[in-house]
Amino acid sequence: MTRTTAMTAYAALLLAWCLLVGIPNDPAGVVLWIWLGTIAWQVEAEPRDIWEFWRDWWKPLLLMVVYWLGRGLADEIGIAPHYLMPVRFDEWLGGGIAPTVRLQDAWCGDPCVRTLPPRWYDVLLTTVYASHFLVALTLAGVLWLRNRVEWVRWLRRYITLLFAGLAIYVIYPMAPPWMAARDGYLPEVHRITRRGWSGLEWHGIDLHRQTMIMFGMGNKVAAMPSLHCGIACLVALYLISRLRTPYRWLLLLYPVAMALALTYFAEHYVIDAICGCALAGLVMLGVGRWERKRAA
Repeated sequence: MTRTTAMTAYAALLLAWCLLVGIPNDPAGVVLWIWLGTIAWQVEAEPRDIWEFWRDWWKPLLLMVVYWLGRGLADEIGIAPHYLMPVRFDEWLGGGIAPTVRLQDAWCGDPCVRTLPPRWYDVLLTTVYASHFLVALTLAGVLWLRNRVEWVRWLRRYITLLFAGLAIYVIYPMAPPWMAARDGYLPEVHRITRRGWSGLEWHGIDLHRQTMIMFGMGNKVAAMPSLHCGIACLVALYLISRLRTPYRWLLLLYPVAMALALTYFAEHYVIDAICGCALAGLVMLGVGRWERKRAA
């Protein structure tokens, strides 16, 4: 079997899984699909080489699973979620009206409900939102195939960002805009994240359900910082630091689009996105400095 045939079969299988079951969005499930992708890419390798993947990946996967479980339990320690700070900040930023309210008033429709037919920007922004579950680890899979040193450097930054975010989730649980609206802290806004794909009739896709292996580890008050935006920013900053093309700065559009999607869909406040990107920048600087000291 040639690489082209194997990769075509892999892509078809992954697409079928997404349509029938859902997008893999937990670390164990995503890494398993990446492993299958490396098998397809190296289809002519020796059978014993198939297991080389797990020799390298088991430790970072274990850390990601610990993060995932810790995130799911972080809201169980008894600290009441915060509501007012992000509402007040975003209202100040929006000149008295929170950006989520402004965006939904302008773009969502009247009334703003998830069942309205999606518009082109709903489809685009839902796709940007869903990319969060795949982009960072897909980048790790590509680096593992091409450059193991860079694979280590990327996962070191990615996992550091995860645990930094987890520490803040434990210390400062915060309700997202849709929950604040539900509990009376914001003018009426709606969680419309999935509306962009509602017209495609992909019944298996659920962006808020953990599919494949690790079920039910969500945390509704893990909003500060936004790791959706933080990871998008980390991907952009990492690639900008490694690429040499002058067009690499266009990668900054990815976290900007992610922040726009999160704000419009009432998943996060603008302050969450700002803090997520700031945390990504600190991780890039801190881990980079640690690596330079270690090398010296």
